[in-house]
Amino acid sequence: MKEKIIGFFTDVVKEMKKVTWPRPEELRESTVVVLVVCGVIAVFVFGADWVVSNLLKIIQ
Repeated sequence: MKEKIIGFFTDVVKEMKKVTWPRPEELRESTVVVLVVCGVIAVFVFGADWVVSNLLKIIQ
């Protein structure tokens, strides 16, 4: 059992060395894209909710 655990962590270290980590500039750009997309989706959901709420008020 001990050998399997050691082997697992050895494999993890090998795989982590293969990872290409993003540069700080790429990370900043990706963060901005995610924040902008989240904002756009939030505005869309807010607008859709507002429209549906007002339609339901009119129907009642």
